[in-house]
Amino acid sequence: MAKDDKAAAIADIVERFNSSTATLVTEYRGLSVTSLAELRRSLGDSASYRVAKNTLVKRAAAEAGIEGLDELFVGPTAIAFVKGEAVDAAKAIKTFAKDHKALVIKGGYMDGRPLSVAEVEAIADLESREVLLAKMAGAMKANLSKAAGLFNAPASQVARLAAALQEKKSDEEAA
Repeated sequence: MAKDDKAAAIADIVERFNSSTATLVTEYRGLSVTSLAELRRSLGDSASYRVAKNTLVKRAAAEAGIEGLDELFVGPTAIAFVKGEAVDAAKAIKTFAKDHKALVIKGGYMDGRPLSVAEVEAIADLESREVLLAKMAGAMKANLSKAAGLFNAPASQVARLAAALQEKKSDEEAA
């Protein structure tokens, strides 16, 4: 690779590191080109998946100010640069790795710190943002309904009491 090509590749990787919300590092040894294309499709718009040379990625990570990932850049390395929710990309990669044993999750980087394999898998096990927001809205609605019933109870008790008194009064007048 020519020096200009290497500089351009490093600049591209630095830009991807800087514009990503998270990165997930994998080893793709043994995967066919078709399998890699399938993985890229499964990631959709949430992430871009790039195979890169370890030396270039190490330099780019250093330029981007990302530390603690050097030990992950050993062997055939590919990185998923996540643009949206890290949960969606982590789920897609974990699911793909379950079906294709050749894909190995090495770790990742998010919120200014490196992630272990266990942390990446824990992120993959989380529910998506939309599901969590829906659950929170449902819980809030249930609490509001309980509060409305609680506030409404005294008024309905007074109404029942008034109806019972009126019925008792009408029974006394009839007797």
